[in-house]
Amino acid sequence: MKKRVMIITGVVIVIVAVLFVVVLSNLGPVIKTAVNTYGPKITKTEVHLSDVDVSLLSAQAEIKKFYLGNPAKFKSPEAMTAESIFIDMNEKSLLEDPIIIEKIEVVAPEITYEKMGGTDNFQTILNNIKRTVGKEKASEKKSGEKSKGKRIIIKDFILRDGKIKLITSILGGEGISSSLPDIHLRNIGQKEGGASPAEALKEIFTTLYTKIVSPDVTNVLNSQLRELGSNIDAAGKGITEQAGTAREGITKETNVLKNKIKGFLGD
Repeated sequence: MKKRVMIITGVVIVIVAVLFVVVLSNLGPVIKTAVNTYGPKITKTEVHLSDVDVSLLSAQAEIKKFYLGNPAKFKSPEAMTAESIFIDMNEKSLLEDPIIIEKIEVVAPEITYEKMGGTDNFQTILNNIKRTVGKEKASEKKSGEKSKGKRIIIKDFILRDGKIKLITSILGGEGISSSLPDIHLRNIGQKEGGASPAEALKEIFTTLYTKIVSPDVTNVLNSQLRELGSNIDAAGKGITEQAGTAREGITKETNVLKNKIKGFLGD
């Protein structure tokens, strides 16, 4: 009897081990498909990555060349790119619900911040994510149960060494930039017993947008805008040899551009 129990236990262990190998072997394609397929449905923008490297021994993955596109009305093509995003999975949870992600670390993302018509690209993306979450909640309320699909808990989310670049037509194609304060969020989705990908992304993007429009960033950008305005002013004053009418026209255009720059981010 004891020998039979040991045999059954051994068989169960082998089956579980095989399942883990199968799951981990397919983790890269699963992550890539999920990001490339469901990312655009959540953000309403282009989202894709080029490849995912997975370690079978540690259940760690590296996302390569992540790309988040801008909403249609904005001129610059991308909102954010990142060469590498590291994901550390809790391998024991891969066959369960919720899936526990020990850590996501976004390294040196490059963020393009664009203002247009009283809003900006990241506010627009965040609003798109909120609408997606709202539809999920409405569907759950109507059906009386949580929406289908795996739920996740992210124990640590880190975004570090980011750069933000402001691009706008009034700068004539030139960009000004600032470093982005690091982000560290803990236990995303834990309180609810697991969050949908859209809910997790909403929490991440809410914090990210707060950092983008924080004084740490806007003060640096405004300082560069003021410096640019001074340079434009100096260039305008240097045109002293122009004919009177031409000089007046150039000075008027310069003042208009200076006023746009002065009020662009709010000062």
